[in-house]
Amino acid sequence: MKVNKAEIEISAVSQAQYPTSNLPEIALAGRSNVGKSSFINKIIGRKNLVRTSIKPGKTRTLNFYSINDALYFVDVPGYGYAQVSKSEREKWGSMMEEYFETREPLRLVVLIIDSRHDPTRDDMQMVEYLHYLEIPLLIIATKLDKVPQSKRAKQLKATKAMFSSYDDVTIIPFSAETGENKDKVWSAMEAYL
Repeated sequence: MKVNKAEIEISAVSQAQYPTSNLPEIALAGRSNVGKSSFINKIIGRKNLVRTSIKPGKTRTLNFYSINDALYFVDVPGYGYAQVSKSEREKWGSMMEEYFETREPLRLVVLIIDSRHDPTRDDMQMVEYLHYLEIPLLIIATKLDKVPQSKRAKQLKATKAMFSSYDDVTIIPFSAETGENKDKVWSAMEAYL
């Protein structure tokens, strides 16, 4: 997909603030500091639409990005970040549950994981939760450029093995640095629109 227009439409904390246009939505989830913002910027071909930060835990709302006036990317708060108060984490959890469990236009969740490491316990819980809700899932193993070429196949095989009990999950390695597999990611996402 060629992105000609991309802009933030709204940052929401509850259903009452969600866009009412009923355009299809792709939610982006992952642990804090895994590279969701860099992924979105690279996939839409913009440098700074979504602010990136070295410090994790910056996304605290559901951020709806309008893409070509045809769909939304919904950036949800990262999970697994310990330096946020328990009450704040619970608030994020409730906000995300409300979104995932009630949002009719949600077509797909793209789960961003770090290709250099095995998926975390939190990643596995997210997959289990989305599977329970019967929400389609695409896993992007990002930071591919940081994995030596000689180790990529082995690492991808190990990652796929962790999700082997979910036969309907696709995993695509990706680099927000080089854009490697950007076209594959778009093709996989467009299949749900």
